[in-house]
Amino acid sequence: MAKIDEEIKSSFVDNKYRLLANVVFTRNWIQNQFASFLKPFGVSPQQFNILRILRGANDWLNMHEVKTRMVEKSPNATRLCDKLVEKQLVERARSEEDRRVVHLKITKAGLDLLIKINEKDDKSHINFVENVSDEEAKIASEILDKLRS
Repeated sequence: MAKIDEEIKSSFVDNKYRLLANVVFTRNWIQNQFASFLKPFGVSPQQFNILRILRGANDWLNMHEVKTRMVEKSPNATRLCDKLVEKQLVERARSEEDRRVVHLKITKAGLDLLIKINEKDDKSHINFVENVSDEEAKIASEILDKLRS
């Protein structure tokens, strides 16, 4: 892959601007790689994230909790869950105490889909990290943590 300057055919006033552009560009590139991997399974990366959250919960989880656990915070999490309900990958139930509260639970079909995805997951969608050493990955992760602090 080319350097960010070549990819977007632009120059930067300094390395901090280059870093910011590179983070945003690379995030989109990774997202596209992952979306392409998931496409044959009929779910988006955000829907996949919701399924994994619900699998980890082992029981009903309210929509607010699902939203807070999402890697990519999505204002349309309700619509994403509606699609998963339509596909019968997730069950939805309203709270008896407060009808505004919606609870979600992964179905057997949802669990089976995650198993299929894991079986097919040859990690080819993350091969790009193969050319990064463990130490470089640690440093990059620490820098990204620092950006958010």
